[in-house]
Amino acid sequence: MAETAAKARHHDLADAAQVRALAPQDLARVEAIDALWLGRPRSRYFERRLAAAQRQPGLHVQLGAVVDGRLCGFVLGRVLEGEFGRAEPALRLEAIGIDPVAEGRGLGLRLNEALEAEARRHGVRELRTGAHWREHGMLGFLDRAGWSLGRNYVLDCALADATWGGDREMPVSGPVDTAPRDPNDYSGPAGNDYETLARDVGDIAVLGMGDLEGIQRIDRRLTGRDRGAYLRHALEEAMADSSVRVSLAARADQGLAGYVMARVDLGDFGRRAPVAVIDAIGVDPMRKEHGFGHALMSQLFVNLRALGVERIETVVAPDNFELLHFFLSAGLRPSDRLAFAKRLG
Repeated sequence: MAETAAKARHHDLADAAQVRALAPQDLARVEAIDALWLGRPRSRYFERRLAAAQRQPGLHVQLGAVVDGRLCGFVLGRVLEGEFGRAEPALRLEAIGIDPVAEGRGLGLRLNEALEAEARRHGVRELRTGAHWREHGMLGFLDRAGWSLGRNYVLDCALADATWGGDREMPVSGPVDTAPRDPNDYSGPAGNDYETLARDVGDIAVLGMGDLEGIQRIDRRLTGRDRGAYLRHALEEAMADSSVRVSLAARADQGLAGYVMARVDLGDFGRRAPVAVIDAIGVDPMRKEHGFGHALMSQLFVNLRALGVERIETVVAPDNFELLHFFLSAGLRPSDRLAFAKRLG
């Protein structure tokens, strides 16, 4: 009898909850709930996520569970249009939190169901997220909500251990003039003398809206698809939120030779320290052997260290052997974070 009554109370709260879109006035309460679990506030993170949703409402799902007029839980999600080389959209669960007083009473599952309903409304048939293998509470929640291990690999590394962009980076060979010449003539091309680093090859600069056409051209050559909407949205976010985007362009002969789209994650999935996430990288196939991919990553690592970011992460499909080899060469390794997915019927 007592067990039956406990189950009834468990479901009563979830059934009584009203799930609605989060509003700006919910920010303080969302931050408070989150801080109760993490032990510290992440105000700047939630301010940025709510601001991003206001700029691009079609790409964000941000819901709250209200009981008796009080916000008792929240979930944040973002539509993935083309990050990590995706061919179809997915909805990424970025953050979820329940007031400890209401823990274990079904609110998390109720919010997950609401997230799934919003995903279907957006025409999305897959949810994605990530969690550290030691986050037992989150792993248990994902299991109860019907999530499974994803197929993709999560790769990461401490920037201090990265192969490129630091003291450990080996110089690359530069053009060498093999014709005999006067050793005192410094006007012609010289040997590399093992001093040129990868990031010195080409012009590496901040990615801007003016690079959109070049990015779309390279992406079409690499994927055979038109992902213009995703690429435009990613660039617009970089311009509007430049303090956390660190995307770079490699230019040569007055054109775009390659790009890397990256961002500094200030709290997704409950992370306590900022992590740089690489969403996409592309080099014009016609310039594949010129070292621009290496140059972009090397400069990215240098910039991130200057910002005080300590780790970098990305996601790679298991059958993308070329990209896997590239990231492993840069020093990234299989992460302690696991990828999870849920297909929606």
